[in-house]
Amino acid sequence: MTIGGSIALIIVGAVLRFAVHVILMITGVIGLIASVAVLMSRRRARARGTTRVYEQRRYTEPPR
Repeated sequence: MTIGGSIALIIVGAVLRFAVHVILMITGVIGLIASVAVLMSRRRARARGTTRVYEQRRYTEPPR
């Protein structure tokens, strides 16, 4: 193997090593954003759906 080939392999290995880290970091950021979006949508749905207002009338005498 020549010196040029060895340097090329070193460069390719360094690019792959750092690229894998970058890809994992980007995937982690995308996962974090998706998790926060799901959490916020659940909170909005829960806030909308749990509060119910209704009126209940109780009579001491029967209505006329």
